This record gives sequence, structure tokens and C-alpha cells, in this order.
Amino acid sequence: MRKHFKYFSKLYFAFGLIVTIILIGTIGFMFVEDWTFLDSLYMTIVTVSTVGFGEVHELSNAGKMFTAFLIVTSFGTFTYAVSAVTTYIIGGEYVKYYKELKNMKNLEKLSGHTIVCGYGRVGKQAAHDLRFYKKKYVIIERDANIALSENDENNEIFIKGEATDDHILIKAGLKKASALITALPKDADNLFVVLSARELNPKLKIISRASSYSTMRKLRIAGADNVIMPDTVGGAHMASLVVNPNVMEFLDLIQVSGKASVNLEEINFKQIPDDLKYCTIEDLKQKAMAGCNVIGIKKSDGEYIINPPNSTKITPGSKLFVLGNPEQIRLLNEKFGI
Repeated sequence: MRKHFKYFSKLYFAFGLIVTIILIGTIGFMFVEDWTFLDSLYMTIVTVSTVGFGEVHELSNAGKMFTAFLIVTSFGTFTYAVSAVTTYIIGGEYVKYYKELKNMKNLEKLSGHTIVCGYGRVGKQAAHDLRFYKKKYVIIERDANIALSENDENNEIFIKGEATDDHILIKAGLKKASALITALPKDADNLFVVLSARELNPKLKIISRASSYSTMRKLRIAGADNVIMPDTVGGAHMASLVVNPNVMEFLDLIQVSGKASVNLEEINFKQIPDDLKYCTIEDLKQKAMAGCNVIGIKKSDGEYIINPPNSTKITPGSKLFVLGNPEQIRLLNEKFGI
């Protein structure tokens, strides 16, 4: 009930004023003129709404004084209340409050989602890719206009506020989230978000944007698992297109969302069926890989092995990187329940 009152308090207040005025007028006429409830109610509404109808009965001197008092004290208040209700409905304010309330209800249901801090160029692209891969996510953005317009377009969950505020992070479901991407324009803000997020959720995977090499080290010390410098990554990619154009175009083909003829999937040990755990890559290929190839493995100690031999055993904590075309990946995901 309190949550509803927060979003519709203005409307409740306006209705409360209207009901209070009508009650005061009705009780007053019943007491002063000794009229019935219906006559008193009708006279009150006629008086405060100033429609100009005549009295239901002839007024006594005391009744005239009370009517004058009711007109003077209620006219402005009644007009304000009616105007507030009209503006709320016709002006579309109820739509904004309804969306915020809907966001809060959706947030309460979320678990294992990703929080994206900042909806600039980097944050918007991150949200786009998460949406493509059907990942649950919440966006924290301080610009209310951006939040409202993008919410209308993509039906995304936005939290309006500063990502550096712990209360906003908690409101976005930080303690139930699985990952956080902080893409704020200022490194100092990203550093503050990383520190707060790591303290509030030690198991959270944190990915941060950085603008300089000096900040990268500080962000890692603060608790970021990965630190990305968008300008550096973009420049390195363009240089690689000059040095190894065919290799880079092939990698782009793998990574381009929805347009690739091949695809790359990550499979961790927990996703492998129980009867295939602890087996070798060769056994896995024969029984469940649907034509896909294991091009890499990350061992439990963090070591990466590129193009691992077929005799490599799959152990707890390891992750497989599998390459295949979309149909092969789809069949693989069906078998593994991904």
C-alpha cells in the first residue's frame, strides 16, 4: 500500500480534498438547516461547483452565512483538486507513475540479472547486446528524459538516479544481480561504483569502463573483474584490420549479433549433463557436440588452452569454448539445456 501511495499520492490527495469538502458541506447543511442527507449533499455539490442552480429549500439566515462560508473556503480548494485530477489523467502523468510502478514490480521478480550503469554510447551498446542474447538487465541512468524515451521504445527497466548512490544500486537489485557493467563517462564515478558494488555483493562479476591506463590498475584493485578502454579497443581493432584483415573479418563474422554464419558458445562444467562430466573432449564430441568443435578451454586454475587435445579431461570449474554454425549451436544448447 505504501508503494502505491508513493506513486499516486497526488491523486489521493486531490480526491481526499474533494471528499473532505463535500463531507463538511453535507454535515453543515444537515446541522444548520436540518435537511436530509440527500438534500444537503446536493446543495453542497451545487454550491462548491458554482453551477448556479437554485437552493433546494429556502435558506435561513444561519444557512446563508454557512453557504457563504462554504463558497469562500472551498472554491479555490475544490478547483485545485479537480484540476489536479484532470491534469493527472489528461496530461498523462498516470502513465509515468504506472511505468515506474511496473518497473518496481518487475525489479522485485528479477534475480541473476545484469546492472548497466550509464546509458551513453557504451552503456547503450551493452544493453543492446544483452537484449539480443535475451539476458535480464536493469539500467541506471540519471537523465530522466533518456530513461522515459528509451523505456517507451524498448520496454526496458530503468532506474532514474546516480549509480554512485548505494541506495540506487540496491534499488536496482544489486544483491541479487550476477553482473554489473559500469559505463559512466568519468573514471572517478566508475571507481566509486566498483568499490560500492564489490562491498555490497562480493560475488558479483564487475566490468568497468576506463579512459586511461592509470585508472585501469585502480579499478582492478577496487574490485573490477574486467576493465575495458573503448577507445583503445576500437583503435586496436582498426589497426588489426590493416595488419590481418581476413583474420579480423572472420572474428567479426563470429561475433556479429544475428548475422553470423558461425557462432561461439561458452559452456561451463555445471551445464554439462551428469553422464558426460569428467569425460574427455573426444567422448564429448562423439556423444553430444552436434558437430561443434571445442576451440578452447579455461581450466579451474584460470589457465587457457587453445585448441586443446581430444584427450583433455573436463574437470569441475572448467569452461569450454565451442565453435559451430547457428544450427549446430542450437542443437548443442538443446542437449545441454542452455
